[in-house]
Amino acid sequence: MASSPLLQCVLFCSYCLVALGDREHGFVVVPTSSSSASQSQPSACSSVSHVTSDDPNRASVPLAHRHGPCAPASVASGGEPSLAERLRRDLARRRHIIRKASGRTVTLSDAAGVSIPTSLGAAVDSLEYVVTLGLGTPAVQQTVLIDTGSDLSWVQCKPCDSSACYPQKDPLFDPSASSTYAPVTCGADACKALADGYDAGCTNSTGTPLCQYGIEYGNRDTTVGVYSTETLTLRPGVAVRNFSFGCGLRQRGTFDKYDGLLGLGGAPESLVSQTAGTYGGAFSYCLPPWNSTTGFLALGAPSNNTAGFLFTPLHSSPEGPTFYVVTLAGISVGGKRLDIPPAVFSPGMIIDSGTVITGLPDTAYAALRTAFRSAMSAYPLLPPSEYLDTCYNFTGFSNKTVPTVSLTFDGGVTIDLDNPSGILLEGCLAFVGGSSDDAGIIGNVNQRTFEVLYDSGRGHVGFRPGAC
Repeated sequence: MASSPLLQCVLFCSYCLVALGDREHGFVVVPTSSSSASQSQPSACSSVSHVTSDDPNRASVPLAHRHGPCAPASVASGGEPSLAERLRRDLARRRHIIRKASGRTVTLSDAAGVSIPTSLGAAVDSLEYVVTLGLGTPAVQQTVLIDTGSDLSWVQCKPCDSSACYPQKDPLFDPSASSTYAPVTCGADACKALADGYDAGCTNSTGTPLCQYGIEYGNRDTTVGVYSTETLTLRPGVAVRNFSFGCGLRQRGTFDKYDGLLGLGGAPESLVSQTAGTYGGAFSYCLPPWNSTTGFLALGAPSNNTAGFLFTPLHSSPEGPTFYVVTLAGISVGGKRLDIPPAVFSPGMIIDSGTVITGLPDTAYAALRTAFRSAMSAYPLLPPSEYLDTCYNFTGFSNKTVPTVSLTFDGGVTIDLDNPSGILLEGCLAFVGGSSDDAGIIGNVNQRTFEVLYDSGRGHVGFRPGAC
């Protein structure tokens, strides 16, 4: 019979004398069944999001994990990829983002011969969160993946057929049925302003030279089509007019069920940049702790009340504006600050909605792993896998005692990760080590339950706990 969490703590945990008197910064006892966001899928969806919906400076929409019961019927897949498959995809994405952020790019070509100068998007099949928006007049619902690692948004469009596009449950967007759709011509300023990496030349399929876009993602998936403008409806009565997006006519790769992608990066092509005149270049989201709850995506910053937010300076990647970079200053486990030289964090940390596992510099990860394993020594440590090396077998334990993991950012801001959903992924510590010379990445597991506010106008990122 498994011993009680208190007894486990007294017998095995070197931090317990501190932790028992300080739950906020020490340890949390939780049911073992909550160790995974990917346990047997709950049958019901509940909404626990806390976003100010009546703020005139903000527009919010529900956000859901695409493999959970809160996902729209159009993307519900009936089965989530295995942890190993999710981590394989995640590793590909993480490597791609680091390569791009460091200026190391790859030149590839679409199967149909369209030259795509650079590999711009991180792996799409790793993305996990979706929102439903309206596109066109009248508005047609489209369920799209959100991605802070991409800029250009796109959806599949008619007359795409099964040989050129992947199956989706929602009807393909039909430009001919919308009174506000307009393709961008090759000679238009908007086409000339399209970033070099997205510019795929011209297409003459309609008799008029139209601006063609092309994106090659980190997993070699591609989307090619006509660069266009359309009305994007965020919610009834709230619309973005002349929204520039890609009308996809040819997709190749492992795309799955969703209708397209919503780019939330910092470059001019993104939704965030295109709506900066209205929403100030700010947006936020809350990623729910488990698949059975919803979060939200909101454009704009709170107009009057930022109580509850903790802010740290926001930086741009030196290789381009897509990524959002913050400076990590320290890590604590069980309320105890780890001995990590500040210089270890000097390359910065990219905050990304699509990366799952947080990648730290090797020195920082080694210190975190040692402290976490010491604090979790009451539980059997599983053999390391190809992707994660600190996983536990909680069989026989009705509860588990998990140390709080805290991240301290530039400016002295410290956030306690949600425990356990922001620390453990299916019983594994949701961190890995990486190169000390490249930027790290804060993955979406660590971001769970926080409203993460990206405010480029004010030059900071805010974290508000308990938002969903």
